[in-house]
Amino acid sequence: MTEETWPLWEVFVRAGRGLSHVHVGSLHAPDADMAVRNARDLYTRRGEGVSIWVVPSDAITASDPDAKGAFFESPAGKNFRHATYYTASEGVPHL
Repeated sequence: MTEETWPLWEVFVRAGRGLSHVHVGSLHAPDADMAVRNARDLYTRRGEGVSIWVVPSDAITASDPDAKGAFFESPAGKNFRHATYYTASEGVPHL
């Protein structure tokens, strides 16, 4: 296997405990172990992360950005799905 045929990996880094992983970039590597090591060297050189995920790019399925209106619109009459439909009680803290 040559470097030209190495699969593309998407890299996600979590900056701190309790935070979400964030997509930081992509890289080519021959396998998952090497992808994690290369991602560590490339994307966390200054100790920015506490966790790294690498995912083969061909394993990701995404929605079409051009169809975002129809894809993400809430069905008519289903406004109870949105938090704006409800009123917050005064006696309930942290809501």
